Formats: sequence, C-alpha cells, structure tokens
Amino acid sequence: WVSYSALVELTGATPVIVDTTQESGFCLSPEQFEQAITPNTRLLMLNNPCNPTGAAYPVETLEGLARVCVERDIPVLSDEIYEKLVYEGSDFRCFASFGEEVRKRTIIVSGVSKAYAMTGWRIGWSIAPADVTKAMSNLQSQETSNPSSISQYAAVAALNGPQECVTEMLEKFRERRNYVLGRLREIPGLSFAEPGGAFYAFFDVSSYFGKPLGEQETKVANSTDFCTALLEQAHVAFVSGDAFGAPGYVRLSFATDLATIEQGLDRLAAFLNP
Repeated sequence: WVSYSALVELTGATPVIVDTTQESGFCLSPEQFEQAITPNTRLLMLNNPCNPTGAAYPVETLEGLARVCVERDIPVLSDEIYEKLVYEGSDFRCFASFGEEVRKRTIIVSGVSKAYAMTGWRIGWSIAPADVTKAMSNLQSQETSNPSSISQYAAVAALNGPQECVTEMLEKFRERRNYVLGRLREIPGLSFAEPGGAFYAFFDVSSYFGKPLGEQETKVANSTDFCTALLEQAHVAFVSGDAFGAPGYVRLSFATDLATIEQGLDRLAAFLNP
C-alpha cells in the first residue's frame, strides 16, 4: 500500500523495498526476503491479498516466509484487510496460523472497510502479542483518541451478523474482475498478472510510452503522465504505479458498477488507439 513507507519513516526507521515481478504474481518469495535481511531488520510488512496488485499469496509461499521469520526471529505485520475477497484458484491463510512460534511473532491488522464496504465508519483492529498491543494503545490514545462506540458496535454487528452480503459482494467483484481482465486482454500492448484477491487490476502500460495517445496525440514518458493524460482527456481515473514503486504500471479499481467499468474501459481503448 502506498502509505507503508511513509509510516515506517515516521518512526525514524528506514523502509527496505523488495521488488516483486509480474512473472512471480507480485509475491515476495522466501528467498528474496531472506536475502534482504540485515542486522538492522526489525519487521516484515506483508499485505495479503495485496493493494495494488491483487496478489493473493500461495500457502506454500506464506509457509516459507513464516519459516524465515521464525529462524531469523523477525516479527511480521500482516495486513489482511482483503482476506474475504479472494477468487477461485486462490486461497487465504492467516499468517498467524502457521504454528505457535509464528503466532507470537505476528501482528495482524484488518478492518471492515473492504469486505463489508464500511469505509465511512473508520474502524479497524489489530491482533498482536499483549506487549505490542499495549504499546500501540499508548500511541493511539495520544494521536487519535479512540474510535467511536457507534463504529465499534457497527463493526461487531457486521462480523457477527449474516455473511450473505459478503458472499454476494464477492460474486459481484468476481463478475467485474473477469470482465475487466477480458477487456484488458483485448487491448494490444497491455500485460498483467491475474489478481487473486482484492478489487484491483494492476497492468503494465509502458509499451505506450512515447506514442501519441488520445485526440491530442499526447506522448507520455511514465505512468504518472499516462494517468494524468487519461484523466484530463478521457475522464478516467487510474492510480499511477509510480506511487507504489512500480514504474510502468497503473492500478484500476473495479469497486464500482459494471456499467461504469464498461464505459471507462471503452474510453481507455479509444485513448490508446485514437
């Protein structure tokens, strides 16, 4: 997620970014993780399923990462807010589920914004060892005070209530995902790894850099310029991969109705082939 690095820097620490690739499904491998560890390493931050790529980590990859965490005694912060939004062919496993030694090194963060579409309630939670929870509570009490009681009761109702709404929402996301991927495959020069979770498509547009785009025949040199030109000329909003440390890529969110997605992709196709 785009804010991770800034949050790390706010603590005075230095974020170490390990690049993943489209070929690996944008998943960090245990080997990459181990090679990136230094004597100063204090924490692994993992987002599964992932924003912006939609990557859903295979169980065997998570097991490998968990093994390294135990062997090197490194805690992990596992952001699992998209855990209920996983598509066929992918599985979700909570990072803390790989044994007691892993559990006591795991900090899970999640919330109701994604699976329950409760973004406006501004409510989330963490599951962590008691000493870590106490430290987080001390910090939060001086920064944001406490979440409202109304939001807390609403979150409990969502978690404990009927879950058909989540199933229905996932089915709609699946329909939109399949439509988006089908349309992107029809456009020459675009490439992507199929998202296994969340509600994003993250695709490479670099083959269009330096080419005339749109009615104004604008030439762009990077993802940010691409997104700016697309927004100004076609009124379609993507997020530049530059913001996520992935130059050449853009993020499309399909968390909207199918008619809007169809119109947006029509405009994208026309923009790329004026």
